[in-house]
Amino acid sequence: MTVLDKFRLDGKVAVVTGASSGLGVAFAQALAEAGADVVLGARRADRLPETGKLVEAAGRRWTALATDVTKVEDCDALIARGVEEFGGVDILVNNAGVSSAVPATREKPDEFRAVLDVNLQGSYWMAQAFARAATRGGSIIMVSSVLGIHPQGGLPQAAYAASKAGVIGLTRDLAYQWTGRKGIRVNAVAPGYFPSEMTDQMPPESMELIQAQSPAGRVGRPHELASVVVWLAGDGASYVTGITVPVDGGLTAP
Repeated sequence: MTVLDKFRLDGKVAVVTGASSGLGVAFAQALAEAGADVVLGARRADRLPETGKLVEAAGRRWTALATDVTKVEDCDALIARGVEEFGGVDILVNNAGVSSAVPATREKPDEFRAVLDVNLQGSYWMAQAFARAATRGGSIIMVSSVLGIHPQGGLPQAAYAASKAGVIGLTRDLAYQWTGRKGIRVNAVAPGYFPSEMTDQMPPESMELIQAQSPAGRVGRPHELASVVVWLAGDGASYVTGITVPVDGGLTAP
């Protein structure tokens, strides 16, 4: 096996949540291009066939299921679909997420809880379902955020930042529990600012400020994040677990 072979995912089955738009689409396409068959989950199931076409174009198989990660039964069903269709699951990309932009003095309890319910608890329910089924080991990639590491200028996002910081803590603990015992590596990526439905809601002046603060001087491109996910998913990262990788153009650099 050459070093480049270690970045291939041939024969693997990847599960991607939040696969109906934005970065979830980029993750699914990249994993397929690396050789994996892909199980697609999202609440907006009507959009998943479009993502599936990109998987097909890469020469791989796909299946899809409407999935609300706040419902444990949906998480179990999505993993079961991968086992039924492809014989098992090897990779989970915990990408489903929501954001908020409510000043902290005005944020209502239900608003705060709703963000944590998807971003943090939903990630946990998906990870649990995957770990029960991944009998041949595997890799979980959590999607955190630079806001889980360091505050950034822009919109008020207390709930989002708290949920993404929680994802980092969850990543570390699950890595300790599962890497040695189950052969499941657990890592996270912490994206900076990439084109997405979330960033589309931000005022132009906020994005201009963020780009000015970034050493890279620009927002990220989806493939720049997807390539890190592919690395963490495969044997090229076989001795990497429990870490969070910022992919942010230097925003969180010391």
